Formats: sequence, C-alpha cells, structure tokens
Amino acid sequence: MKTARQYKILEIIASKDIETQNQLIDELREYGFFSTQATVSRDIRELRLVKELGENGRSKYVVPLETTTIDFSDRLKSIFRESVTTCACAQNLIVIKTLPGLANAACAAIDSMEIKHLVGSLAGDDTVFLAMADNSAAEAFCHDIKSMI
Repeated sequence: MKTARQYKILEIIASKDIETQNQLIDELREYGFFSTQATVSRDIRELRLVKELGENGRSKYVVPLETTTIDFSDRLKSIFRESVTTCACAQNLIVIKTLPGLANAACAAIDSMEIKHLVGSLAGDDTVFLAMADNSAAEAFCHDIKSMI
C-alpha cells in the first residue's frame, strides 16, 4: 500500500501543481488513498520531494533533478534487509531471492525507483527477476543490491 501510494504521489506531482500537503491528500483521496497529514508528510520526506517555484510564481512539490536511485537507498535498504536473502546475476538478468511472500514488496520498491537501465521486472512469491539493458548494468545493480543486504 505504501509503495503504491508513493508511486501515485509521484504521478500526481508530475501532472499537477501541488502546493500543499492538504492538496496532495485531496488528490490521493480521489484515487482511493485515504491518508493522514502525518503519513503524507513521511511520504514526502522518504521520496525526498522539494518545493520549487513554478511558472505561476507559486511553490509546488517536485522531485529534484539530481535525484537518482541513490537517494532512495535508505528505503530500499530497509526493504531489502527485511526481505531479500540472495542476489545473483546471469548476463543481463538479476535473480533476487526473498523470504516467502515478500518478492512483490521488493519488486514494487525496485519499480518505484525508476532505475535507469532496468528494462523490466517480474515477481513471484519468493523470487524477483530483473531484466537490465546490458550485462554491465546488471552486474553493477546486483553489486548494489548485495551491499544493501
């Protein structure tokens, strides 16, 4: 639920000028996410959203341009430490093993990170398959995953 809500927050701020947390709460409610101000505040902090001056001269929430997958490492590390058991690389594919029932959470976290060379992902009950653009991208990301677990 948290990952889906945070993904929706990113979609909302990409499509609309959101100036306040209350506006964001209202927008989330329209998509079926009923959240408190405290929850939205935590989401904003975890997503590392910032306010930027818009074209209309008013501030709005945005994802900073310099945001990369590294900015999400704390969140990803937390999910991985609790769920991922192993990671292996086979050419441009990465196979991640998790505790039973946690592959979807790990995969959703990865999907929400918008990893540059990630072509696609697939999650089962305890296994995640990631297809990367090339072998070197797969090796690099697998190394990153191993350092998180």
